Amino acid sequence: MGNAANITGWITFFIGLYSVAAGIGEFRRPGFWASMVREVRASSAIRFLVGMVTIAIGAAIYLTNPYNPKDILSILITVMGAFIFLEGAVILAFGDWFLGVAGKMMNAGNKIWAGLSIVIGVAAIFVALVRLQV
Repeated sequence: MGNAANITGWITFFIGLYSVAAGIGEFRRPGFWASMVREVRASSAIRFLVGMVTIAIGAAIYLTNPYNPKDILSILITVMGAFIFLEGAVILAFGDWFLGVAGKMMNAGNKIWAGLSIVIGVAAIFVALVRLQV
């Protein structure tokens, strides 16, 4: 696997760290995520910037992750990069509608979403560390 596996492993590791930090942030300040979505939805300028940054992050993940059809983690990270890119495009094109739906999701079951974020993050970090040890 070598260097290509390391790139996929590092991307997975940082996604895991992001997911854990986001979950902890919501637990520390319940309603943090919903508040963020409301603020982004309320401002066209912020919505544009969030869409552009999301597109850039998704494209960077998609383009830098070495796709290997024999490696399930590589496939998942490539698909995730494409999904993040598309999410940014949807925010730019349909931000008011999309963020309205996201806001409703964030208001329903904050603790469940935060807990799920932490669990997924810890799992991603574990998978990444196993991958990076190879």
